[in-house]
Amino acid sequence: MTQTNKEILETLNFLNQKTDNFKPQIVIVLGSGLGVFSQGLDGIKIPYKNIPNFGSSNVQGHKGELLFTEIENKKCIVMQGRFHYYEGNSMLKCTFPIKVFSQMGAETVILTNAAGCANPDFKPGDIMLIKDHINFMGNNPLIGPNDDSLGTRFPDMTNIYTKSLQQLALNKAKELDIDLKEGIYLATSGPSYETPSEVQMYKSFGADVIGMSTAPEAIVSKYLNMQTLGFSMVTNFAAGIKKDTTLSHQEVIEEGKIAGAKLSKLIMSVLADI
Repeated sequence: MTQTNKEILETLNFLNQKTDNFKPQIVIVLGSGLGVFSQGLDGIKIPYKNIPNFGSSNVQGHKGELLFTEIENKKCIVMQGRFHYYEGNSMLKCTFPIKVFSQMGAETVILTNAAGCANPDFKPGDIMLIKDHINFMGNNPLIGPNDDSLGTRFPDMTNIYTKSLQQLALNKAKELDIDLKEGIYLATSGPSYETPSEVQMYKSFGADVIGMSTAPEAIVSKYLNMQTLGFSMVTNFAAGIKKDTTLSHQEVIEEGKIAGAKLSKLIMSVLADI
C-alpha cells in the first residue's frame, strides 16, 4: 500500500466515523465568493483542520470546512474552499480530497472557481460553463508512481468535462433565464495575477477565462472515472483587457458574490435532475 493510499484510508475511516458512513453521490467544490451556496443548508460540518491529512485552507473567501448534506434528494459533500497549489501545497495535496470522496462512493464532481476574463465579450458577474481547460500550471497531479487500483497510468483527457452534464446545465440556465457563457478555462499556478502580455498569449491559446485552480481536480476526477461539471464565475477583467485597471482579491470576492447568487441557483436546479 502506498503512502497516499494509507492516507486515503486513514481519512476515509475518520470521515465515516464522523458522518455515520455517509455515502455521497455528488461533490461540490466552492470557489471564492460562492459561500452563499451553502447558506441555509443543514448537515454535518467538519473543519478541514480537524480532518487527518487535510490541513487547512488559508485563502480569504474560503470557509475551510466540509458539509455533508442532502440537496434535491441527493447526498452531497460540499467543499467550502479548496487547497491551492499557490499556497505551497503539492498537487497530491490539492487533489487528495477528490480521491477520498471517490472512495466514499461519489461519482459526480461539480467544480467552481473565480476567474478573470480574457474574452472581451465576457464581463464581471458572468458565469461560464467550462467546456475544456488548458493546464498551464507547470505541473500535473498524476506525476509520480501510479496506483492501478485508482486509475490507468495514461488516462484519456479528451472529454474531461462530461458532455451530458454540460447540456443539462445549458438547459437549466435557459429555463432560469441565466445567460450562461461557454468557454475554455486556463489554469496558472498563481498567486500573482497575469501580466498583460501573458494574457494576450493565453488568449492566443484559446483561453476565455484564467484562474488558479480547478484543472488539477478535474484531471484527477477524470482519472478516477468520475463525471465532472465545471463553472467559472467571472470576477474581474484579466490584466490589459481594460486599460488602467488594477487587480485585487477583494474585487474577486465582491464580484464573486454577484455571480455566486446566480450560479448557486443554477447548481441547485442542475442537482434536481442529475
